[in-house]
Order: sequence, then structure tokens, then C-alpha cells
Amino acid sequence: MIRTQIQLTEEQHRQLKRWARRQGVSMSEAVRRCVGDRLASELGPSRRAERVSEALAVCGGYRDPAGRSTVAKDHDAALADAYRA
Repeated sequence: MIRTQIQLTEEQHRQLKRWARRQGVSMSEAVRRCVGDRLASELGPSRRAERVSEALAVCGGYRDPAGRSTVAKDHDAALADAYRA
């Protein structure tokens, strides 16, 4: 870890200290969690949108040459067959 020094307003310090106590963590851990959550929220949506786009691109893309199957309905039997193979 890298040691750093920050300055907080009195209100930020009071709120953070209260939040850290409720979470049962140190002030340092509280700051790390808050920073991590903020970074994840700012970086997350674009990555999530990318994953959703990739998933949607393959939806309906598979067609079984043998036609419709009953795998969705009979998934337990299909899985058992797959493990026997």
C-alpha cells in the first residue's frame, strides 16, 4: 500500500468517522472503500454496457441443425448425458 495524506472538511471527517464506526473499520479502510466504490461506479457502467452488448450479440445466434430440442425442458437428463460422455 502507498501511504498518502488527505485533508477533509470537518463535516466530511465527522461523517466518515461515524460511517467507519458503523462499519467496524478504521478510518483508513473507510477511505479506501469510499474511493474504491466511487472509482467502480465511474468505471463500471461502461464495462457493464460492453458486457451486455457482447451478450446480446450472441443471443439467438445458435441454431441447432437438427432443429428444436427439449434441452431447456429436460436439462437434468441432458446434463447427465453430457457427464456420461
